[in-house]
This record gives sequence, C-alpha cells and structure tokens, in this order.
Amino acid sequence: MRYSLISRVRGIFLGAFLGESLATHNRCDLGAMTILGVQSLIEYGRLDVDDWSKRYQQAAVDLNITDIAWGEIILATLPVVIFFHEDTVKLKKNLLQVLKIWDTNPVMTDAVLVIGYLISQSLTEKLDPITLIPQTISFLGETKTSIPQNLLKVNSLLAQDTGLEQVRAELTKQEEISSNIALAIYCFLSTLEDFQLTVLRVNNHTRKQEYWCLGSQSRSTITGALSGAYNTAVGIPVNWQVLFPPTNSPAWGLKNFSQMLELADTLVEVWSGVYTVTPNTQELTKSGCGMNENSLSIYAAPSVIRPR
Repeated sequence: MRYSLISRVRGIFLGAFLGESLATHNRCDLGAMTILGVQSLIEYGRLDVDDWSKRYQQAAVDLNITDIAWGEIILATLPVVIFFHEDTVKLKKNLLQVLKIWDTNPVMTDAVLVIGYLISQSLTEKLDPITLIPQTISFLGETKTSIPQNLLKVNSLLAQDTGLEQVRAELTKQEEISSNIALAIYCFLSTLEDFQLTVLRVNNHTRKQEYWCLGSQSRSTITGALSGAYNTAVGIPVNWQVLFPPTNSPAWGLKNFSQMLELADTLVEVWSGVYTVTPNTQELTKSGCGMNENSLSIYAAPSVIRPR
C-alpha cells in the first residue's frame, strides 16, 4: 500500500471535519453521530445495530434533535464503511442494516451506498477514476432513483472536461440529495490528487441560489471525506490542519480535536485485530480513548484473531 490504512482513516475524519469547517465557518456538529458509531464498534468489536440505535436515540433526547440531516446520516455510516471496507458484500449488507435505524428513503439509501463504495475503493487502493463510476453503479444494483443517471452524467462531464459552473447548471435539474452527491463526486474526481483544491471548488458558491446553499454544509463535508480517504492525512495541507489546536478545539461532540484522531486510530486497531494495551475496552470510548501513538505497532490480518 502507498499509505497506511490509519493515514487514510485519519484522512476521512480530517477531511470531513475541514470540509464542514470551511462551509460553516468553524461551527462543526454534523459528525457527532459519527462518533457514536465509532464508539460502539470500538466497545463491541463488531456491528451491533441495537446498540447504535440506543446511542442515537439517547443522543436525540439529550440534544433535543427532532430531525436529522441527510449529510449527518451519510457521516454516521462512515464507521461501518471503515470497518467493512475490504469486503463489498459485507459492506453493502451492513450499511443497509444500519440505515434501518433512520428508515431512510430510496434516494438516501442509494446516496449512502455510493459514498460508502467510493471510500472503500480508496481504503483498498483500488480506485480507478476511469472505471469507478460504472463499478459504483454496479455495486448500487437495481434502483429507481435518479442517482445512477446522475453518476453517468458526472462521468460524461468529466470526460468532456466540463467547467464547474456548467456542471452545477446540469445537476441542479435533479432532486437535492442526488444532485449534491453528484456534485461532490464531480469535484472529487476532477481534482483527485489535490485535497485543498477539491474542497475549495465544492465551496465556490458563484451561484447564490438557495437550492444549493441548503446542502452546502453536507456537500462540503462529504467531499472532504472522499478526498481525505484518497489523499490521506499526509495529503491534507499542514497549514489547514494547524487551524485546529489539538487540545482545545471541540470537534463533533468531543472535548478536543485530538480525541477525534485517537478514536480513528483505535477503530483501525479494533478492525485489524491489534493487541491492545488497554485492559478494559470501554476505556477506549472515554476521554482521550486511553491510547497513544505507541500502541499502534502490532497488527494482524483481518479474521486471524477473531471472526468479524
């Protein structure tokens, strides 16, 4: 692998957080639900949908949440994508299981599957921009939503090297979630190797139409996650990362920015079957996760230590 899985997973979290920060002027809360899923996977070492549901229900009560945005649902499923990224059959099955928590409509379901597949291809270093969209549509399977058609349109626009403004004009003709997902993918694939340019382009609101502003926060966050997974934490500009001091910048319901990265590291440990120095796995979900960088040294292949 060109880069470690830890660097790619860190890139997902960093990219999503920075994408959201750019779109919301540093007010970041879309990923709070993501952290709950990470904590559940760390604590149980497997996907427990009942536990996820309980955590989300309790969070909804504590935070007085009456409705969850489409971007939050996609971000909330990212821990599942990371945990099952190496097996697309298990990935799809477990994503569909988790989505039952929110009783999502077909468009939302397809959006989650598409983003999940794209990120899994980056995590396994199998992403080929030429074949990616046809493969994604194949992974999606039979559906009546507009997402496959929008993906084909993105593929055509990329082949024609179409400018961003014309792409926006083409995609605004479709349903909001489908169009925002398509635009995120276009910005990602059209500037594949440049995280900074990708996120800046997706936030380039030369058209101030309300339609696009409604989804700008989620679109920017998801684009950041896509680009972060591909370019890794190493590929994210350092001057962007230092905007958030690790010990005093709240992130996604956590006390500080460094906790988010520690959780990302620990999630990879649990996925890979690493021996952990923490005697009680529940400590991993508490403040600071109880881990440090030196604990990331012993790995085993998936399924060697225990079946997942």
